[in-house]
Amino acid sequence: MRLPQNRKCHLDKTIALPFSGPSILACGAWLKNTVCITRGSEAHVSQLIGDLDSAEARQMLDDSVARLCNSLDVQPGIVAYDLHPDFYSTQFAHAYAAQRGLPMVAVQHHHAHIAAICAEHHVNGAVLGLALDGVGLGTDDTPWGGELLRAEGAGFERLGHLMPLRLPGGDRAAREPWRMAAAVLFRLGRSDEIAQRFPSQPAAQTVATMLQRDLNCPITSSMGRLFDAAAGLLGVNEIQAFEAQAAILLQELAQRHGEVAPLEGGWRIDEKGVLDFSPLLAVLADCPKANIGAGYGAALFHATLTAGLADWVERAARRHNIAAVALGGGCFHNDSLLRTLSDRLAAQGLRVLTAQRMQPNDSAISLGQAWVALQSIKQEI
Repeated sequence: MRLPQNRKCHLDKTIALPFSGPSILACGAWLKNTVCITRGSEAHVSQLIGDLDSAEARQMLDDSVARLCNSLDVQPGIVAYDLHPDFYSTQFAHAYAAQRGLPMVAVQHHHAHIAAICAEHHVNGAVLGLALDGVGLGTDDTPWGGELLRAEGAGFERLGHLMPLRLPGGDRAAREPWRMAAAVLFRLGRSDEIAQRFPSQPAAQTVATMLQRDLNCPITSSMGRLFDAAAGLLGVNEIQAFEAQAAILLQELAQRHGEVAPLEGGWRIDEKGVLDFSPLLAVLADCPKANIGAGYGAALFHATLTAGLADWVERAARRHNIAAVALGGGCFHNDSLLRTLSDRLAAQGLRVLTAQRMQPNDSAISLGQAWVALQSIKQEI
């Protein structure tokens, strides 16, 4: 699994749409940003702008919007944007719309992931959407990232999510997998193990105290953080040198080890649709002291994760009588996860929709935002 870096790809993409509508400007997300402008029955997605944490990238977003409008000879009539108020793309959207008196459409991050898949496959009906990534702001103002959605037209319903984990230290936990492992130990009632498990981390005892007192420990349903937790528990990666390093190392270890059977009873699904992998995580936490290799642990994690996700989706498909499932979000750069899960779901008779011309990551968010905005117009007509 190799994630695309912030290389500037100088090729825009044109995605054919199944219907025409007014021109939409969709401003994308924070990471791996692109912008999208629709004209007639085409969506034009810009070159990869990249993460919006530099003045250069922000200027490139501004320039890309102007360039696309000029080359397409359109003036957008609606502006679509992410729910997160601190994203530069969101702030740009508000300023652009205010200057021109344009209506705006807010699109939840994971809804946009699934909508991008629907746009590529020309799916207007109801789909189940499995959105797995690092983070995106949810409608409840908490960070989401492991979501099971029902999407149709401009709307979506959150059918379920991963059991939330705490983020000790907030965003820092996304860079330090040992902190996510500590959050798992806390949830398992094993807080007393945190300091001794991570002797190389001076903040280990402080993190244990933070978790016990719930200080600066927001919760997240992120699949990316679940991968981090597994890597931390197995001793594979404590501090990441680059984005998704922990997940990449886990996948490589699992592939070298080879296939194993899923852990029996490795997950639970409650009546609210919450998928909990605590039984699996408890076994992974015991692997180092049992002298069970990290390769086996990584393979067990992948096998059980895939089986649990498939079970989750299949139950929802039966309950809601939906025959198609869209797989979106950056975690689907993991080839093992994508291939095995797709095969399982297809074997259950589901139509599996995946990213084709776009990537599954946040570079497709602008396309998804544009699709939702167009669908909202269709519903009003």
